[in-house]
Amino acid sequence: MENTNYKKVKQVLLIILFANLGVALLKIIIGNSIKSASMTADGFHSISDGTSNIVGLIGIALASKPIDKEHPYGHNKFEVISGLFIGGMLLFLGFKIIIDAVTRFKNPVTPTITMVSLIVLIVTLLINVLVCTYEYRIGKKLNSYILVSDSLHTKSDIFVSIGVLMTLVGVKLGLPAIIDPIASLVVAGFILHASYEVFKSTIDVLVDTAIIDEDDIREVLKEFKTIKSVHKIRSRGSESNVHIDMHIMVDPNLTVEDSHVLNHDIEDLIQEKINKSAQVIVHTEPYYE
Repeated sequence: MENTNYKKVKQVLLIILFANLGVALLKIIIGNSIKSASMTADGFHSISDGTSNIVGLIGIALASKPIDKEHPYGHNKFEVISGLFIGGMLLFLGFKIIIDAVTRFKNPVTPTITMVSLIVLIVTLLINVLVCTYEYRIGKKLNSYILVSDSLHTKSDIFVSIGVLMTLVGVKLGLPAIIDPIASLVVAGFILHASYEVFKSTIDVLVDTAIIDEDDIREVLKEFKTIKSVHKIRSRGSESNVHIDMHIMVDPNLTVEDSHVLNHDIEDLIQEKINKSAQVIVHTEPYYE
């Protein structure tokens, strides 16, 4: 990812950080005042959103460092490593909410539902929808791994808030207080699922899981009549930092200069049709019939 894009990602994360912290503060204050475990849990989930933004900012600061002697491939994976920390925080928070919910099952407390609490929840829900949509759109535009992942995390917060809202309305309509810790378990389920998604996506990058379908690359190479055969196609990285290498077989009489031009043409076409950030290494071999 270019440094200008890293700066834009940093600006987006800062904006979303303040939005998430504001939402979290409102939920926790109102949740405690009405003794609602589910709303308080939702508030701490929103804090995890803000904390993930801070981790993302640190990751972006490290990832944006220029290539040096010790890191000839750049520092891009620091953005991915920051995702592991986010996943770890979500995992810890999910289990904490489960423990709190179990305590509430033993000692249920009926939340005090007020019109103010309902309005606050609806307002914060709308803020989360705007934040999620904005972050995902910018993430796709900048091809930013951390923004897209973080927006999916925020999306889970939206469904959690809807669950809490339904719980408070249920209690208001006369349902038993035990519905509140049940809702907390649902909140924990969303958080643990978000943790799983973050871990899966980050680990896939760190263990060099193939990121581009081999058939897609073969389809692009069909446009080059000079290429007689292709094998050992490999890809790795993240959407903003794709590395592809392959072996192609060409006419043994092809000059070094023509081979050089062909290699650049392959990279240009892959960048145009598959991923604009792709870095392609081509190993040329002679083809004999």
